[in-house]
Amino acid sequence: MCTSILQIAKDGTHILARTMDWHALYVQPLFVPRGYEWESVYDNGRHVNRYAMIGGGGPHDHEIDVSDGVNEMGLSVQKLTFANGSHLVDQPTPGQVHLAPYEFSFYLLGHYASVADIEAHIDEIQLMSGKWAVNNIGDSELHFAVVDRTGRTVVIEPTHFPMKVRENPLGVVTNSKDFELQLQRLGQYVNYTDDFKAGTLPVNATRVSTGRFSGKPVPSGSFTPGGRFVRAAYYKERADLPANEEAGIISAWHLLNTVTVPRSSQYRPTYSVYRAATVCESLTYYFQPYDRLDVVQLKLTPDMLDWTAPKFYPVANHLTVTALNQQTEQVGGDQTDQYTPV
Repeated sequence: MCTSILQIAKDGTHILARTMDWHALYVQPLFVPRGYEWESVYDNGRHVNRYAMIGGGGPHDHEIDVSDGVNEMGLSVQKLTFANGSHLVDQPTPGQVHLAPYEFSFYLLGHYASVADIEAHIDEIQLMSGKWAVNNIGDSELHFAVVDRTGRTVVIEPTHFPMKVRENPLGVVTNSKDFELQLQRLGQYVNYTDDFKAGTLPVNATRVSTGRFSGKPVPSGSFTPGGRFVRAAYYKERADLPANEEAGIISAWHLLNTVTVPRSSQYRPTYSVYRAATVCESLTYYFQPYDRLDVVQLKLTPDMLDWTAPKFYPVANHLTVTALNQQTEQVGGDQTDQYTPV
């Protein structure tokens, strides 16, 4: 279970943030180069990525499993659990690209420059069940949040094939299969604009509601997919619009606080093992594992485009603090504390 929240700053910066709710932490920041060759677990089919990327994931057989990331063209993709919503393909169609569902985010980041680029090729791709898989691919049900530098934000759901690219100006995704029903429930807490109700909201609109909340109830604290969807959207609509990337990351992290699932092993098997965000314009990845209260940052810099091998960045998952009283010195007769990060 996971929650995705898109923030659009006043300066046009697009920040796609998320929680990853899982049993344990298996993800670390990573870089994957242009021209990276890999094999699908589904059929051992060979693929060659066009674009470099950064994000979160790890090595997996003869490929790299990427849960979220941004590529060199500013395309950001996340995969999220899609409970009881997937209708995967059993019989592979000749001439199509056949993938295990969890490979799709990596394939998108490696092959496409924008949402429009994905849309032009989406009918070439099938997400497969394990019925005729060459290897054991498990039984994953996923859908995918995508945004690019134009501000077009969509959800791709394997409910039928060819898959459809669904517009999502709300910019919030959780795990439920009935998106329209979630919007109806959210309507109990916000007043939608006429443009949103008519499906004519322009790209990069920062609000889908009128901003009038008087007489509306406040969302509950439930961690169900529906509860997190309503809470994320409700507080996003009420929050101040961030000015830029720095303010947007701060805002995104506070919004994620409303849907971050605490570790509670006696009552639920999953918790928010990490939180992350990608920035389409600056090609930056922000990452925070559960036990660490500060955030690490990885940038896709121009020199990295010449790298030829993947790189993984292990991040210590433990409490890190700034010690204010670690050392003291005398300055002009006054005692001034000097602090150093630890």
